[in-house]
Amino acid sequence: MGIESFNRRGLIIVVVIATALVTAAVLAYLTWSKNNETKPVEAYGFVKLPSPNLEGTMSVEEAIWRRRSVRSYTDEPLSLEDVSQLMWAAQGITDPVRGFRAAPSAGATYPLEVYLVVGKNGVTGLDEGLYRYDPHEHQLERILEGDLRSALARAALDQSWVREAPVNIVVAAVYERTTSRYGERGVRYVHMEAGHVGQNLYLQATARRLGMVVVGAFNDDDVRSLLRLPYEQKPLYIIPVGHPRS
Repeated sequence: MGIESFNRRGLIIVVVIATALVTAAVLAYLTWSKNNETKPVEAYGFVKLPSPNLEGTMSVEEAIWRRRSVRSYTDEPLSLEDVSQLMWAAQGITDPVRGFRAAPSAGATYPLEVYLVVGKNGVTGLDEGLYRYDPHEHQLERILEGDLRSALARAALDQSWVREAPVNIVVAAVYERTTSRYGERGVRYVHMEAGHVGQNLYLQATARRLGMVVVGAFNDDDVRSLLRLPYEQKPLYIIPVGHPRS
């Protein structure tokens, strides 16, 4: 009886020690993760972009011929001029009087919002963080600070090019802007418009000797949560962009 009681007490001690060790290990890991994970912090401010260049050095025909999906990039940062051209090609104003934009939109309802995720040293003269493009003022509004690329890559099923690209463009849609006029058919129009934006970006990136790829495989809720998108905005594209690795 004494031996059985001793064994029971010994077992309890072992369990307690094991539990303590596991708890300590978990706490240590959580502390490490907290210290090594970039957490998004709200940030405010605007960055005026250079005026877009309307005279490039590559013809439309050559850009179409050279266009490829590129998933490997160097560490060279983009310039503000690069960012300006890409944002303009996606949603820039091309008719200030009527408000028309670079990509066609059903009924000029313009349901798309364009965001820029900038990594550390991703753009010369631009801090890392999340920015929203304002087409009317041709400027970036800083929304979050911190390098979000690793977290964005996890939301995109661990596609490494999302993490490695100096910047990622995220295109989101407010479907109601179009469906309020066209009903259910408007959903198709929104997707068509996103495709127009994607091709514009491909051609503009190619013309500037940049590489990019459109990504559609990601967890919508994770992307929305990470970027703190308003409820009515649904992410459609993640687009890594950088200088192609030879």
